Amino acid sequence: MTYRGAVWRTGLAVSMMAVTAAAIPAVTATASGPASGTTATAAPAWCPAVEGHRVDCDQLQRPLVAGKPQLGGVKVSYAVVRHSAPGPAKGTVAVNPGGPGETAIDKAAEFAGGLASLLGDHDLLLVDPRGTGSSQSLPCGVTDAEYRLGTRAQQRAAVERCARNLGPRAAGYTSAATADDIDAIRAHLGVRRLSLYGLSYGTYLMPVYAARHPEHVRNIVLSGAYPLGADPLARPSAQAVSLTLRRVCERGTPAACDGRQAVDDLATTAARLRERPLTVPITTGHGVHQMKFTEDKLANLLFEAASSGVGHEPQKSSLLGELPRALRHFVKGDTAPLRTLVQQEKETVSTVDQAPYIAVVCNDYRRAWSKDAPPAERWRQYRAALASVRPGEHGAFSAKGFTEGTTDGGDVCIGWPRENTPDPQPTKPALPDVPVLVLSGDLDSNTPDANGKKAAEQFRDARFLSVRNTGHVPELEQSGCVTGVSSRFIATGNTGDTGCLRALPPIAVTPVRG
Repeated sequence: MTYRGAVWRTGLAVSMMAVTAAAIPAVTATASGPASGTTATAAPAWCPAVEGHRVDCDQLQRPLVAGKPQLGGVKVSYAVVRHSAPGPAKGTVAVNPGGPGETAIDKAAEFAGGLASLLGDHDLLLVDPRGTGSSQSLPCGVTDAEYRLGTRAQQRAAVERCARNLGPRAAGYTSAATADDIDAIRAHLGVRRLSLYGLSYGTYLMPVYAARHPEHVRNIVLSGAYPLGADPLARPSAQAVSLTLRRVCERGTPAACDGRQAVDDLATTAARLRERPLTVPITTGHGVHQMKFTEDKLANLLFEAASSGVGHEPQKSSLLGELPRALRHFVKGDTAPLRTLVQQEKETVSTVDQAPYIAVVCNDYRRAWSKDAPPAERWRQYRAALASVRPGEHGAFSAKGFTEGTTDGGDVCIGWPRENTPDPQPTKPALPDVPVLVLSGDLDSNTPDANGKKAAEQFRDARFLSVRNTGHVPELEQSGCVTGVSSRFIATGNTGDTGCLRALPPIAVTPVRG
């Protein structure tokens, strides 16, 4: 699955920055109505500028919870980056960069750069999901820093507090609601069909859209993907951690590290932290937080943080490339290298409210218990699920340790109330028979190849491609290979030559000595 939210999940604010220019000069942007012939009004302050393109921005008033007008509405913001060639657009590409809770509008220039070959004759639709970015805020009082740095018990308590603070409004945060918002904007703009492009959590959202609005889907690209029925105990990710360590050692400098040793060191480190957690000081904008670094925090570091940005700048030091050395030192009694990696990663925390993340994952995702069960029965069902796990199914980790490392899985939502909670998203809805391309980085433990293949199997006409030496999401690589393949697919229905996906260079690995 993908375990993200706000700015730190989904590949640390997943975008296509790697394939666009860093400086984007300001240009004129306008706010448009439903048709191109309407009179333009002054652009809102949040409307982005994209060089060489007109950008139309507006908001749409939407019901907060369908069928419950007493709960009020929510304003959903969108931006349309218009195609540059004369004549009408040949298509419109709707992009979601992940989360749940990630913003899209503020990444307009990056997406336009990554999809430049499409934007001659295609428009680009960017929607900030309800509660995020330029759309109306619906906070619940839990920050990214609190949620990310807290112990598992503190994370569960934060989820319950978020639910209490939202009350009946919690039902307004679902993938179905966001999908319906996108479709309402599509209709408002007079667009007949969309090409859907989902990254990370967007690979969950876009199939939900396709199931709810099949007649308005032209084709789909899913990158860093997982299926609607993903394993609630995250076993594919746990197994991919060991596979990824072996791959980076095999592909790097021959003397850099031994893959089998790295996996053994990981198992030893996990076992030690299970018994004796480290205390790691984390400096944030609010001072120093003494974080308890346990097996679950190690799991999160290995499968989520270490997958982010892999392949973006392969020649430079990265968390994944540093891990074999840090694990070896830890096993030998030197905790400093691992502490440093933890500090560097965790100091990216923010004060962003987590309502759009917590509520969506607790409302929508598949669980190891029944939503309708009382709390004691939920715990019984969850513990029974953990007890049924076979040895080795979580790789180098214990089943409990790894699942507690998933910030949108395991037991984190076990206290989410039955009241005001919609039914979970169906895991096997009817999906349209349209062309689908699924991409995965083969060094991604967050949404590994195994999950990407299952995501592709949801559709009749799908092609799965694994991108060598990249992580979560492969579009971050700088050559333009991946975005070239996906852009050709959207434009023509064919990927063309995909040989470059297998030719990307290996990442640098810090040598392990002694």
